[in-house]
Amino acid sequence: MIENSELPIGFTMELARHSDILNQFAQLSKTEQNSVIEGARQVKSHDEMRNYVETLFK
Repeated sequence: MIENSELPIGFTMELARHSDILNQFAQLSKTEQNSVIEGARQVKSHDEMRNYVETLFK
């Protein structure tokens, strides 16, 4: 389980808006989750974060 303190707030908010993506994210291994989180830390804007999350599993 990932602690909220480890997640960028914008990433957390976008996952909350997309339960299907949240469920897929939860199924990833810890290593894969960390890779996705590192990618989220590089995002600089709200629109970019929305796009990042919405295209994670496409």
